[in-house]
Amino acid sequence: MSESGTAAGYLVAFHATRGAVLASRVARADTPAARSKGLLGRESLEDGEGLWLVPCPMIHTFFMKFPIDAIFLDKHLRVARVVENLRPWRLSPWVLSARSVLELRGGSLRGGVAVGDRLEMRPA
Repeated sequence: MSESGTAAGYLVAFHATRGAVLASRVARADTPAARSKGLLGRESLEDGEGLWLVPCPMIHTFFMKFPIDAIFLDKHLRVARVVENLRPWRLSPWVLSARSVLELRGGSLRGGVAVGDRLEMRPA
């Protein structure tokens, strides 16, 4: 599936390599304002929620109130790097091959996504 969203604004993050849904309600942040805001102001992410930042080769968690799992994706939606439980007030590595980052609730991945896996972003 391509990177396009839906009219409602939500996508499903599907782990194509393992045949499983990672998140059923993913918002796409693809404008400078949306990427700058990111998850700031949120108290948490619920199970099944996520934010897909496009384009984005690195992230920070300054001013955030909760940890996140981050999946760095190349232009073909292959996993370039995974950072689990990135706590508030941290910087991620700069991932040169990353075109986007999928942010999920901290602790939700539990080692279930690996470098080289392929994801799909599907209409919700």
